[in-house]
Amino acid sequence: MTATGPHSAPPAVDVVALGESMVTFLPTRPGRLADVPAFERGIGGAESNLACALAAAGHTVRWVSRVGADGFGDHLLEAIGAYGVDVSAVRRDPARPTGVYFRTAGDRSGDAHEVAYYRAGSAASAMSADTLDTDVLRDCRILHLTGITPALSADCRDLVRELTARRPGRPLVSFDVNHRPELWAGTEGPRALLEPARGADLVFVGEDEARAAWGLDGARAIREALPEPETLVVKRGADGATAYGRDGSEVTVGAPAVEVLAHVGAGDAFAAGFLSATLRGLPVRERLRHGHLMAAAALTVPGDLAAPPARDHADRLASLDEEAWGRLRLGPGWTREDRTREDAGRAEEEVREP
Repeated sequence: MTATGPHSAPPAVDVVALGESMVTFLPTRPGRLADVPAFERGIGGAESNLACALAAAGHTVRWVSRVGADGFGDHLLEAIGAYGVDVSAVRRDPARPTGVYFRTAGDRSGDAHEVAYYRAGSAASAMSADTLDTDVLRDCRILHLTGITPALSADCRDLVRELTARRPGRPLVSFDVNHRPELWAGTEGPRALLEPARGADLVFVGEDEARAAWGLDGARAIREALPEPETLVVKRGADGATAYGRDGSEVTVGAPAVEVLAHVGAGDAFAAGFLSATLRGLPVRERLRHGHLMAAAALTVPGDLAAPPARDHADRLASLDEEAWGRLRLGPGWTREDRTREDAGRAEEEVREP
């Protein structure tokens, strides 16, 4: 993390998250996009999702991006700012629009899932060292980036390359690979994602996306291909996650059983939980557990964003012994500690724990 000597000021915020957010249109019923008659407006973006989750968890967070000088840009600034995220460094572009996208209600991993992006030429695609204040990007304890940003444009790719270059005094750099094949042309994506992953201090990658992007099979193979990060977190969905340290350590934590309503946003939430615990200096096992708990909050709501559990509630669950953690069952509404057993019996909305 950034060094703070006796004459240097502490970082302005805990986390800076850089990346595009878009206005999301969610269907009011299941079905093909061609058949859905109406949509509800929301917000979507891996980095802003993480920023909102961390702010809701009590951390100081700044989201840095570019949006159009349009109504959708107004909505993003208002909605993300309402979570307590600092949006003062977001730039408005009078010539380029705010990105939008539509998606079906089904699981993203299913064959029937559709996403229609309208982000080409968006304001965020013009992000570069010339259009953003790079000093603001580095004035934090953790700078969080994802593999979505370099897919937006050559300028964005250069910006991420600059921010992940190893230099003295930089903040801890967190990078979520977030491989989105639909955003890349040909084989460019896998190659372009390796460099920032190798330059980051903390990397999050799904076992499935590492296989799709780089042909790597299994967590150990991923670590062998990415020895540079101080911490590598390999996510395996319902099977849990493994954190590898550069000191040779390896910690695996299984995911609790979750009654899933929607998978969208779970990866961003996992990263938020892990970063929250990292900022608090918790051991790696607890960091992984907090990642799973934050992901479970997202999995048990229909949208991208979910209210995280209260810190003492999450700490209590994260401190369960191995047997109790293994029996943990999380359903919709579990983050609300005030749920009574009677309410839970009717709505199945409780933390079902030993």
